[in-house]
Amino acid sequence: MAKNKKTEKKKTKDLLVVNNLKKYFPVGSAWLEKNKQYVQAVDDVSFTIKEGETLGVVGESGCGKTTLGRTILRLHSITDGEILYDKYDIGKLGKKALRKLRPKIQIIFQDPYSSLSPRMTVGEIIGEAVREHKIVPPEEHQDYIMGVMKSCGLQPYYYRRYPHEFSGGQRQRICVARALALKPDLIICDEPVSALDVSIQAQVINLLNDLQNKFGITYMFISHDLSVVEYISDEIMVMYLGSVVEHGTREQVFKNPMHPYTHALMSAIPIPDPEVKSKKIILKGDIPSPINPPKGCKFHTRCSKCMEICKTVTPKFKEYEEGHKVACHLYSQD
Repeated sequence: MAKNKKTEKKKTKDLLVVNNLKKYFPVGSAWLEKNKQYVQAVDDVSFTIKEGETLGVVGESGCGKTTLGRTILRLHSITDGEILYDKYDIGKLGKKALRKLRPKIQIIFQDPYSSLSPRMTVGEIIGEAVREHKIVPPEEHQDYIMGVMKSCGLQPYYYRRYPHEFSGGQRQRICVARALALKPDLIICDEPVSALDVSIQAQVINLLNDLQNKFGITYMFISHDLSVVEYISDEIMVMYLGSVVEHGTREQVFKNPMHPYTHALMSAIPIPDPEVKSKKIILKGDIPSPINPPKGCKFHTRCSKCMEICKTVTPKFKEYEEGHKVACHLYSQD
């Protein structure tokens, strides 16, 4: 996949601001609050996405990426913290206000096979929410859907076909079209290319880039593939066990990764040159339980650079250069 060449973007306003967001899931059926245990899926996460830009969220499976996206959408309730979208506090919206806001924040799911109803045609899948939210007048409905399909590289005669008649890449284009049809400002892409072949991945990523340049859409792009994230993202946020360990621009994170976990993720990126040998950083052990995360730095149980302080004191999430933040005791905490 060729490296992304994004056009220079002017400074824009903050579209999404997340402050100290937490999402804990209760475990078991203890009656007393003090005896309850919780899966700390998202633990004190803060970030900002500017209008028209892409934030790449990376980390191992189980680090809380998908839960973060679904909590922003209010598909999960919020345990604590706030989610500010434009002028709205999403966590405090009632059902009517949230329903009105729904078209503005959409999601593309990971699996293009299970996320499409097998009993609906492509036109019905893309147009269902358009009709429900009255995006266009009824007499313009079919022409509008056809226009959205064309923008996503779908042929007009697909309109009356069913999902089982398409390949994985075509199905994911249908999912993109379904999200685009509601004229959203923000789309949360939950590993949208992980189930596709590499060549098809490139086509879908290029489609997302083209739509962003054409319509000014903002993306939160969730993935475990750093080569894909490098291609599409303006900023990158690295998560581990529900917390953010590093956040910076694409250039900062890839040219100067600071956290040991980020180093390990970078070393796993395949190099398409058989003569170039890369030194892989193998993380020992399994990810600790999010029900009972380690004290101090959550990564210390697998970190080759672990110090005594890492085992007891949680590192501060600090900015060490403009826009580049990291939570690690290897750097000054003052």
